[in-house]
Amino acid sequence: MRQLAVKVQSFLYNRLRQVDKVLLYGAFVLILFGIFLTLAASPAVAERNHIGAFHFIYRQFVFLVPAVIAMIGTAMLSVQHIRRLALFILVGGVLCMIGVLLFGAEIKGARRWLNVMGIGLQPSEFVKPAFAVVCAWFLASGRLMRRFPGYRLAIGLYVIIGGLLFLQPDIGMLLTISAIFGVELFLSGIPMVLVGVLGAAFTALVPIAYFCFDHVRGRIDRFLNPEAGEAYQVEKSLETLQNAGWFGKGPGEGIVKYELPDAHTDFILAVSAEEFGFILTVVLVAAFAVILLRGFWLIRRENNYFCQIAVAGLLTQIAFQAIVNMGSTLNLLPTKGMTLPFISYGGSSLVSIGLAFGMILGLMHRRTLSRGLE
Repeated sequence: MRQLAVKVQSFLYNRLRQVDKVLLYGAFVLILFGIFLTLAASPAVAERNHIGAFHFIYRQFVFLVPAVIAMIGTAMLSVQHIRRLALFILVGGVLCMIGVLLFGAEIKGARRWLNVMGIGLQPSEFVKPAFAVVCAWFLASGRLMRRFPGYRLAIGLYVIIGGLLFLQPDIGMLLTISAIFGVELFLSGIPMVLVGVLGAAFTALVPIAYFCFDHVRGRIDRFLNPEAGEAYQVEKSLETLQNAGWFGKGPGEGIVKYELPDAHTDFILAVSAEEFGFILTVVLVAAFAVILLRGFWLIRRENNYFCQIAVAGLLTQIAFQAIVNMGSTLNLLPTKGMTLPFISYGGSSLVSIGLAFGMILGLMHRRTLSRGLE
């Protein structure tokens, strides 16, 4: 028994030693920011909704544990095991997305959630990182093995998932999946003509959604013309950011969290600015920048074709979510309800981001590989 424990300890130590420390520490910096901001923003939202002041804090910590376990556990897997895990999650996630359309509760005109033992789970959140890895697997296999229909499988997979997201509807998630797919297709070396065709199709998603869904039309109209509808949260967020100061009002001293219904999710950056000031908010943004720049720099050094494409897709997911969330807070983009990775409140999104980070860490292990699929 003791020998087994020593072997397990040695294995864990060796695997973690191969993990890129900049990415790992960057993830934990974001987790710490998320804990502090959840503690700052969520009690006011909970009280306004007439539930316990620590309701959102408790639930966030409940999901934070599996998120960290998923990140560390996945980071220690080999490339082959990460691919298999992604395929398993993707198949299960797609089946659950079909179940959402059949049995999920309709909330504000959309079906996105399944109730599992009293806990609401959003299957599409777990499909995102799994799609990035499996799609990269297909594209890399198609590039390296002439008779393997990698491109057709990848496009078919995108069409299936995109169709399910359109039926829910969840346009923000569809745009995220499309961004991942577009980046991976580009890196796989497809002809520029096809890049243009797919780019035009991606661009067409927005006007199609605008004319098909009232809530999308309302958000875009409010963004283009604030007088066309209620834009209170955006205006209040901008006012808070403008008056935040260098060091803020101090932890717990902010008032915007009492006025914004989505202070713990979409507009948590405004809470950060008001309570912790401009400097710490810039540090938060810089943490995302460091993670993304480090990740793309590691891709350039990577000699495994599959890992390059997969990690690029996973980094695109994180970057897209962060840009949309921050852009909405700054009124640079229409509000979408997209979480800020590791920062915003949200159970499914938190575990999903932990899984995505774990896959990045696992695929970027320091090792010498032949250029291929390993």
